[in-house]
Amino acid sequence: MGSGNFLKVLLQNFDVLAGPLVSLVYPLYASIRAIETKSSVDDQQWLTYWVLYSLITLFELTFAKVIEWLPFWPYAKLVLTCWLVIPYFSGAAYVYEHFVRPIFVTQTVNIWYIPRKKDVFSRPDDVLVAAEKYIAENGPEAFEKLISKSDREPKAKKSSKRVTFDEDYHYKDSYNHSSYFHQSYS
Repeated sequence: MGSGNFLKVLLQNFDVLAGPLVSLVYPLYASIRAIETKSSVDDQQWLTYWVLYSLITLFELTFAKVIEWLPFWPYAKLVLTCWLVIPYFSGAAYVYEHFVRPIFVTQTVNIWYIPRKKDVFSRPDDVLVAAEKYIAENGPEAFEKLISKSDREPKAKKSSKRVTFDEDYHYKDSYNHSSYFHQSYS
């Protein structure tokens, strides 16, 4: 009778006992093995699994009050996790390719957005855009004059940057950029 009660308790708590083994212990072991191999296929499998496991965990945390009312949830999670973990089914790759990836690839979700400084010439075509803008504002003759002036200047003069100010706080540097400083900034 003692072994019958033990087996009954074991079956009643199967999800509690098997859940951590299937969802954490085996994936942890397989992930470590994947790190040690040179193949990127197993790395992708286990990175995908951990992304999906994180999404499941976030789902559980978000809807904890609703999940309490679903008595089948632990078993459904165990079956889902088995499907994701067992390489024969490739469930993690399937879910990622068909559901997760389309969401994150088509919609850029970046919650840690830090705007980068835009460099004037960050892309190669920015030089052309800047040249076209200069020609539109100043005319083609001014652009030709600017190019011929830069060809005539010695290389040492171009590399050293000099800034001069006039009495109205206008400045000109060695690259012929000019700007205006308000008196309150001086």
